[in-house]
Amino acid sequence: MLFVPYTQDLQHLRSVYFELRTSGDPLAIASTVREIVHQMNPTVPVSPFKTQQAQIDQTISQERTFADLCTCFAALALIIACVGLYGTMSYAVARRTSEIGLRVALGARRQRIVWMVLREVCLLASIGLAIGLAVAWETSHFVASFLWGMKPNDPVALLGSVAVLISAALAAGYAPAWRASRIDPMVALRHE
Repeated sequence: MLFVPYTQDLQHLRSVYFELRTSGDPLAIASTVREIVHQMNPTVPVSPFKTQQAQIDQTISQERTFADLCTCFAALALIIACVGLYGTMSYAVARRTSEIGLRVALGARRQRIVWMVLREVCLLASIGLAIGLAVAWETSHFVASFLWGMKPNDPVALLGSVAVLISAALAAGYAPAWRASRIDPMVALRHE
């Protein structure tokens, strides 16, 4: 921000802004300020008042809209990834129905079957996270100029995203795992 005396460059002057510091509600003094300006020079127009926070919000509204849009796309990508993982695990469980039925017939407990399926989910999620974190770490310098108030490879943000993705993977894989643990051994053995 640069302050230039308005008498120094009158030909490029479009408007003059004044900032007032107040205690309490800043818009409460608007009528008093208008009166004082009108007493000094009745020809000077006084445009609408804004708080500094409102001015900042207006200035960065495009950036906030872009951030909100990116958040929506990220949530959509997470939902699509969960649906894909759910479909993959459902297919894997359906393909292994006779094996799971045999395990249940031989006395495998339901918790063991659930853990067997969730282990595959964890393996897939771990591979995806390893690749994703490596790519994010190497390409983070491209988005450094868009970040404000945080570093490109912020450990808290990376750990938070890992936690969210692992939680989403476990949530997506739990339904097929639960279904696998409820397989009737006789139906499963006759499946093929």
